[in-house]
Amino acid sequence: MTEPGSHDSARDRVSEALLAKAARGDAEAWRAIVSTYAPRVHGLLVSQCRDDGLAEEITQSAFCTVAVKLVDYVESGRFEPWLFRIAVNRLRDEMRRRARQARPTDDAPMREVPARAGHRTTAAELEIHAKLRAAMDRLSEGDREIIELRHTGGMSFRALSDYFEEPLGTLLARHHRALRKLRVLLEEMGVAGLDIDQEEGER
Repeated sequence: MTEPGSHDSARDRVSEALLAKAARGDAEAWRAIVSTYAPRVHGLLVSQCRDDGLAEEITQSAFCTVAVKLVDYVESGRFEPWLFRIAVNRLRDEMRRRARQARPTDDAPMREVPARAGHRTTAAELEIHAKLRAAMDRLSEGDREIIELRHTGGMSFRALSDYFEEPLGTLLARHHRALRKLRVLLEEMGVAGLDIDQEEGER
């Protein structure tokens, strides 16, 4: 998972016209959709299951589902939550299936966070990331999910409101409370001053 606040969730999102073209079989439009969302979906799934291979498999599966259903999809500004819901539900189904079969998803240590271009990750940064992950693990599932969708998945608050089917004001309050809990946990671990806030003016 990337550090909360490190994502710019105001990034470009696909347009209604692009979705319509993809639904009609336009390969270029479909590639644009995948290039826009696949890295974010994959990053979110990795943060949730900590298994890069499984995350890649579920990402591909989710986009296959979207490709099949896109022809019947009516764009109403909710493509993003629809896509993320498909991916997250698919991951949960697979995790439950593996749990029934007593197959661990990945018993290897958590992989190192990919470094930014031209940036060498320091030992201190790796330690902070490890503490961040430990703090995230101590949050409730609901608090953890909203932070991961917002900061790793890069979803806007309006998209999150559609995803959770909650009023925007309720969603904003939930996000604020989750970040506050995370900050307290990090301070208990000796990590103070970490920028985990996100501009809430962006909707």
